Amino acid sequence: MEKTETSDNKYLAEQLQRARRDLAVLYEISNAMRTSLDLDQILFTILTGVTAHTGLGFNRAIIFLVNHKERCLEPKMAIGPESGEHAQKIWQYISASKKSLDDLIKTDNLNQAYESSLFKSIKDLRIPLDADDKNVLSYAYRLATPLHIPPEKISYYAQSSLLQVFKANELVIVPLKAKDKVNGLIVADNLFTQKTITVDDLKIFIMLANQAGLAIENAHLYEMIKHQSHTDAVTGLWNHGFFQEQLTEAVKKAQSEKTSLGLMMIDIDDFKPLNDTYGHQNGDFVLKEIATILKESYREMDFVCRYGGEEFTIILPQTNKDQAYAIAERLRQRIEAHSFVLSSPAASLKVTVSVGVAVLPDDAKTKLELIAKADKAMYTAKFGGKNQICVAE
Repeated sequence: MEKTETSDNKYLAEQLQRARRDLAVLYEISNAMRTSLDLDQILFTILTGVTAHTGLGFNRAIIFLVNHKERCLEPKMAIGPESGEHAQKIWQYISASKKSLDDLIKTDNLNQAYESSLFKSIKDLRIPLDADDKNVLSYAYRLATPLHIPPEKISYYAQSSLLQVFKANELVIVPLKAKDKVNGLIVADNLFTQKTITVDDLKIFIMLANQAGLAIENAHLYEMIKHQSHTDAVTGLWNHGFFQEQLTEAVKKAQSEKTSLGLMMIDIDDFKPLNDTYGHQNGDFVLKEIATILKESYREMDFVCRYGGEEFTIILPQTNKDQAYAIAERLRQRIEAHSFVLSSPAASLKVTVSVGVAVLPDDAKTKLELIAKADKAMYTAKFGGKNQICVAE
């Protein structure tokens, strides 16, 4: 009888110690998530909390987020060693250097998640939300509750696109929710230690995922508000404030990397007479149409902005004068060839633009000088006959 009581007391003491540790870990990770509204940093904090020995201690973890537009799940970040040997080296280093969870989630370490072989192996996965139930991720998404797949059941999902590249003997998949809506999934396993995933492991994982879902939703809302504050209401392009901020950063980067930076200023020819003749609603229609042409024509690294009124600007990183002129000429031709069809009054207009181009460091050394040179070149084009491009002298 006494022996049984002693065993029970020992078990209760162990459970209490585990509960205290789990609550301390959860508190630490939750606090870390609250210190940032940057989505990448939040994802990194979550994954570090799931995989760190001072956290939940899983070997590997991946976060998939829902792409509502394309109706699929996309991998956004992953943390995990390449092999058992690599895992041992990482764990020994962390243990020897006595790194805390705070040390591990520092922003300086974030790039490791994108450069890892684990992320590279799964980064191109796109899992349709409506895939059949043998696709483990889409099934977990629709289930909307935690899914633990023990070793004896893993073979059922062997043909799943995830398990084709993410070899696992046992899996846990937990939904990331906000307001009862699933925005993503966390996938974790213990491939290298082969440690069984217990009920207690699942409990703390679910509590962490609940906090993580809210943190991700807050980051999405913040990004949306930030995007709206930087977006022009009429055209949907970046606005003047964003242009000034982005050009400042682009100039710094070009100067530090010793690369060229092009700037294009675009002005719609005879826009005031167009407004006076056809009305401001049709004027807005022309602005939107030109914005669409600019958006369809720019390169991924460029920034297309509405400067103000009938003026647009494009920031062209790593672009010399000849390249900037060629881009400007293609845009000018596309706008000239476009038919602007008005609904009321019914009319088909031809619209042209005058463009000024300046390049750093050829034409300017500073941001303000670059804007002034591009602006002056644009006015030279305008007063020199319109529907043409002028390059800064």
